[in-house]
Amino acid sequence: MNAQQILAKLPYSKPFLFVDELLHIDENGAKGNFTYTKDLDFYKGHFKDFPVTPGVILTETMAQIGLVCLGIYLLGHDTTQTKAAVALTSNTIDFLKPVFPNEKVTVTSEKVYFRFNKLSCNVKMENEAGEIVCKGNIAGMITEKPHE
Repeated sequence: MNAQQILAKLPYSKPFLFVDELLHIDENGAKGNFTYTKDLDFYKGHFKDFPVTPGVILTETMAQIGLVCLGIYLLGHDTTQTKAAVALTSNTIDFLKPVFPNEKVTVTSEKVYFRFNKLSCNVKMENEAGEIVCKGNIAGMITEKPHE
């Protein structure tokens, strides 16, 4: 399964899609990027007159790239028959630096385990300067549902 097929199976769409490009994926992990453009709606109120990307959005970006894309790859079935369904089961994230509007980030994940459709990954997010913005562990159940 290639990157375009994986992206097509993601169960998200704009404005809640936080994957621009999937750079690498194999059975051990994934790497991709996203740019938080200044016109994203959450910047209007987080924070007033000093926009910063919310931690929950950073976590969601890491989950979409590092967990869901990898889970779709690991399931590896015919992309025309099913779509991925994801239930986040746990996350532990350390936030180290803020991410501002128009910043591009790169997410890298490393699989810890994948069994009984539960995937656990160590994830990190870096800014364009190569500084770690946040890192931790995310786990979730990756299942498939038939197209309706």
